Amino acid sequence: MKEEINTTDSQDKNTNSTTYVDVREVLRSKAPKAKVPGFVVRYLEHIVHQKEINEFLAHKGHLYGIDFVKAVIEYFDLQITTDGLEDLPDGRYTFAGNHPLGAIDGLSTGLAVYNKFPQRGIKFLSNDILTGLINLRPVFVPVNKVGNKSQKRSLPERLNEAYASEEQMVIFPAGLCARRIKGEICELPWAKSFIQKSVEFKRDVVPVWFEGKNSNFFYNLANIRTTLGIKTNIEMLYLADELFKQKSKVFHIVYGKPIPWQYFDTSKTQQEWAAWVREQAVALSQK
Repeated sequence: MKEEINTTDSQDKNTNSTTYVDVREVLRSKAPKAKVPGFVVRYLEHIVHQKEINEFLAHKGHLYGIDFVKAVIEYFDLQITTDGLEDLPDGRYTFAGNHPLGAIDGLSTGLAVYNKFPQRGIKFLSNDILTGLINLRPVFVPVNKVGNKSQKRSLPERLNEAYASEEQMVIFPAGLCARRIKGEICELPWAKSFIQKSVEFKRDVVPVWFEGKNSNFFYNLANIRTTLGIKTNIEMLYLADELFKQKSKVFHIVYGKPIPWQYFDTSKTQQEWAAWVREQAVALSQK
């Protein structure tokens, strides 16, 4: 059975400020002594779609949390259908999914989960670059290494609080979006922490598969960067551009059956269990 997710009935909630995208200011703060040519700045403003994003924020910047997520989905005119989500009984779950796109996949997966369990709410595990957008902070838990030392020290506390809550956890254990390897779009290896935390806080795990892919340009750039031995993730600069290429598309999400947390016993290591759940998610693509 397929269901189209609901993006209506959002409740506007006001905040006192809106964060806008400012490439020049970011460059100035990251490298105050560097002299970046004007054409480079203009190119970066173009590929991150600074003008379009700031226009959107001017109209929707008063929304936050799930209301802001709904506004993003509506702005990009996306049609999202789901399989399997309607069969899930009420419970505290860790939704662990593939990460093909980098933004829309996460927001769409989470919104569908929220529409199924609105009384519980959701929390995304996300890198703290995205949580720089204050509109998403109510539903995001920053988990990467970009933050300062005090943020890193508080990470276990933030993770434990989220996993211990009644909210649904929506995570993408690969961390990075999929890449093309030997001609095939591949989900990257999954980190084991979601297994550890799901067992610790008695959350059943639901594998998720999101149908979608980025452009050939994105995958080619990633492969060229890797071949040249460049460690800086240059292709990340183009994720906003990839996002805008998804406008008015139709995406499908398949939710698997819950895997009881007791299932993850000592017969495998936690890393092996993470790889096994990844295989279950990939298998959902056949649906």
